Amino acid sequence: MSRPVKVRRICEEPRYKMFVPSGAEDVGTEFLTLDEYEVIRHVDYQNMTHEECASQMDVSRTTVTEIYESARHKIASALINGKAISIEGGNYRVCDGGECKKDCKKGCGGLKA
Repeated sequence: MSRPVKVRRICEEPRYKMFVPSGAEDVGTEFLTLDEYEVIRHVDYQNMTHEECASQMDVSRTTVTEIYESARHKIASALINGKAISIEGGNYRVCDGGECKKDCKKGCGGLKA
């Protein structure tokens, strides 16, 4: 019997949910889940380690690594093949501010300006 998927904590939903390449024909869309977006935001944008990201999202470090690899593959596919990127869905909950690790509007490391 497989282990149930743990709900991932994210700080807030992204401001922009769709990215479309200029001049591309209709070649499809890569769908990035909100937890994949959150891992990319923490690791690549905020320069967190996988361990710090895991603590922030309330999951294991190995889970962060798996999510990160999936997200990077989807982003690379979109860039190389001229696909749109849509950010939606996933197994997540939005932080209420009372359980966070870093400073932001809610206390959870929020989006940098």
